[in-house]
Amino acid sequence: MFTPRTPIYLSHAPTPRVEDFALLAALEAGIRGILLSVMPLVIYRSFGDAETVSHIYFAVGIASLCCGLMVPWATRFIPRRWMLTLAGVLYFCGMMLAIFGTPHMKALALLTNAVGTVTFTVCLNAYVLDYISRLDLGRNEMTRMVYSGASWALGPVLGVWLLNWWMPAPFIVAAGFAVVLIVVFWRLRLGNGKQIARARGPAPNPLAYLARFFAQPRLIAGWLFAVIRSCGWWVYVVYLPIYCIESGLGDQVGAVALSLSNGLLFITPLMLRVVRRVGVRLSVRAAFAACGGLFAIGWAVSAMPWAAYGSLMAASIFLVMLDVCGGLPFLMAVKPSERTEMAAVYSSFRDVSGILTPGAAALVLLVSPVSGIFAAVAGGMFLAFGIAGRLHPRLGAPRPFAPAAVQAAPAE
Repeated sequence: MFTPRTPIYLSHAPTPRVEDFALLAALEAGIRGILLSVMPLVIYRSFGDAETVSHIYFAVGIASLCCGLMVPWATRFIPRRWMLTLAGVLYFCGMMLAIFGTPHMKALALLTNAVGTVTFTVCLNAYVLDYISRLDLGRNEMTRMVYSGASWALGPVLGVWLLNWWMPAPFIVAAGFAVVLIVVFWRLRLGNGKQIARARGPAPNPLAYLARFFAQPRLIAGWLFAVIRSCGWWVYVVYLPIYCIESGLGDQVGAVALSLSNGLLFITPLMLRVVRRVGVRLSVRAAFAACGGLFAIGWAVSAMPWAAYGSLMAASIFLVMLDVCGGLPFLMAVKPSERTEMAAVYSSFRDVSGILTPGAAALVLLVSPVSGIFAAVAGGMFLAFGIAGRLHPRLGAPRPFAPAAVQAAPAE
């Protein structure tokens, strides 16, 4: 009798699918989702005021940005599979620092987690650009969000509840996700991506590829969209909960807002259909305009906490829409020969926004309460709306004259 056996791959594992990358993103979202509302509260409780929180996030953003830009250089010496594994180890170490550390060690835990995030993002984006065709990038983003939806929707409320029940609890759960992430990554056998031969020349200067980035306006515009979108999320994640506490709404209200907004990830397939129907340019412009208007309303009605709270929750709908389509202008403009380097540039949006947002917030807090930060981010959204007007109207649409086989082929 024939007995089925597990296949043994003599040379290469099966080609990774969109679902494989979505699974990795979902596990990483389990870490960040549970900490999304926990870390701002832990830092705020440890140091006691919003201005100090801004200074800490500002310093962490600078350090994380420098580390992120060094990742492509490091992958010249450390295989990509080990770099992604290192990201999981950094997350685990960050959890231990948060559990056992002093208030200053908790700030170090925030930095360790940030470096883990940027390392994971650079490596995962490089894998995606290696194996996912240009026309499937939108489906990849949508699938990733759907897979991650439960973590982002349940994580913030669960994290605050666990924190108030027993301080180490959310960090133990996040550490468990980090271990599972490493195990699943190695079972997927992604290797080091499409790197057939070792480079024969010397490793380039870590910042040398920035010149190629600045020479391509489409990449600059796409990166700016990601930065401004991320600034909106920073304000929503860090400063809305602080506003809720200072306005008397309580810490759970901010966590509920994060969970409800992240629950919108489950409707990203519908959002992607809208993007395909109306085009990337119109989708990006409309989302930035709506975000800017709703953040401005939140600032204008800040004397009525529930009204401001509702306005920012409405703005989060369009932030999720930008998660679906805001990164496509950059990803669709990347040259195949620059995958790893430009993946590092793109992932720097999180760190740059992590510098800009608390830096600007610290200045705003000198002359305004926390609600003034809502007005500042509204200005950034309207700036992105103007830049998006320069995108090509048919960006992301299939070329009608191209053979189907060419359209479906991955960018190599």
